[in-house]
Formats: sequence, structure tokens, C-alpha cells
Amino acid sequence: MASLLLKIRRGETPFFRGIRKFARRVESSRLPLPGFFNPFLGFCYNAWQTGSVGLHWVFSYFFVEPMFRGRCASVGKRLRVWRLPFILGQAKIYIGDDVNIFGKIDVFSGRLFDEPKLIIGNRVDLGHNVVFIVNKEIVLEDDINVASGVRFMDTDAHPRDAMERIADLPPHEDEVKPVRIGRRAWIGHNVFIMKGVTIGEGAIIGVNSVVVNDIPPYCVAMGNPARVVVKNTKQPAAAPAPSIQEPRSE
Repeated sequence: MASLLLKIRRGETPFFRGIRKFARRVESSRLPLPGFFNPFLGFCYNAWQTGSVGLHWVFSYFFVEPMFRGRCASVGKRLRVWRLPFILGQAKIYIGDDVNIFGKIDVFSGRLFDEPKLIIGNRVDLGHNVVFIVNKEIVLEDDINVASGVRFMDTDAHPRDAMERIADLPPHEDEVKPVRIGRRAWIGHNVFIMKGVTIGEGAIIGVNSVVVNDIPPYCVAMGNPARVVVKNTKQPAAAPAPSIQEPRSE
């Protein structure tokens, strides 16, 4: 069969070239349907989409969220989980109120410490394909937005010494440094946040950045390694308009 397919791809004879030409036409063609079928097909599409989302919600509500809740050390109110997280290791997971996990997340822990901690605060949104490598502690404070493809790592996962890596030894304890993300921070797509980093309150990390140093509050940082490009993004609070019912101060 493999030899026959190779002859068709090469078009060694007019017969095989004809088969290849016909296959290409079929591959690039589409089913001929009259235009008056479009409303019906659109209805079928919407029905299929609605049914798929509904079944996914039912599975998440009755199976995924309860199982994940049972694995966590504590979970607040109104947790939403669309896919069952993959957890490997002994990490203790603490989750606050109103946390949304919109896609796949992975949590990995090594053998250095008995109870590494992953702490996720209130009103945190996690996108798809987010990975936590937690061997000591990773903390996400309240009101944080995490886009898809983000990696949080409190260790390099391997020792620096080459011979120790060959021997499959874990990193030294002093090479494991906690990670903390301040409240109201926004972490962009495909960002890597490395060990020992603290992201300040309200900071924004641009897409594809690698953060190896602390980022001050209320600034924008991006690049590899990430550097501050905009400072003082916090807008001053507007003074409230005086109310006519308020009594005058003497």
C-alpha cells in the first residue's frame, strides 16, 4: 500500500497521474447544495453547538467540578471548571470565591518539599493551557486575569549542575523561590513567570514575555527578559460629585 501511494504521489504513469489529479479535485471540492438549504443548515449548526455546550456544562457541573473540588485543600464559592485539571504531585491547592477556569490547567510538583502550596485568590480568571510548576509556593492574589498558555514556575525544575541533572537529582532547596502575583494584575498570552518573581499590584505583562525579575505595581512590562515599558498606569480616582443633600460643613 505504501508503494502504491508513493507511485500516485509521484505520478509515475498517466494512470497514476490521473488518480492524483482526481484526488486533488475531490480534496478541494465541497458538497454542492442549493442556497435555500442555508437557513436549515444554520439551524442545525446552532442546535449542534447549543447541545454540545449544554452537555459539556452538565458534565462539568456533575463530575469535573466536584472531583476537582475534592482534590483541593479548600475551595470557595461559585467555582467554574470547564475541563478537569491535571495534577501530578502533592501540592496543596487553595481556591477562593468566584474563580473561573476556562480551559485546561496543569499542576506539577516535585519531591523537594512535603506540602507545596498553590493559592488562588478571589475572582481569578485562568485561561486555557495554564501550567503551574509549584515546589514551594505560588500565590495569585485577588482579581487577576491570566490568559492562555501562561507558565508559573517557582523552580527551574532541574539543578544547574550538569552531573546532577544526569543523575536525575532534584534542584537544591535554595534554588526554589516562591512566586507571587499581586491583585488586579493581568498576565498576557504565553508568558513565562520564573522563580522568585513578584508581580506588583495592577501590573500588565505583555504577550510572550519571560519574567525573571520583580515587576513594580501599576506598570506595563514585556520582552525577554521582561522590562518595564510604561509606568504609573493607575488612573487617579475621580473626586465624587457633591450631593445636594449633603449638609455644608461649618
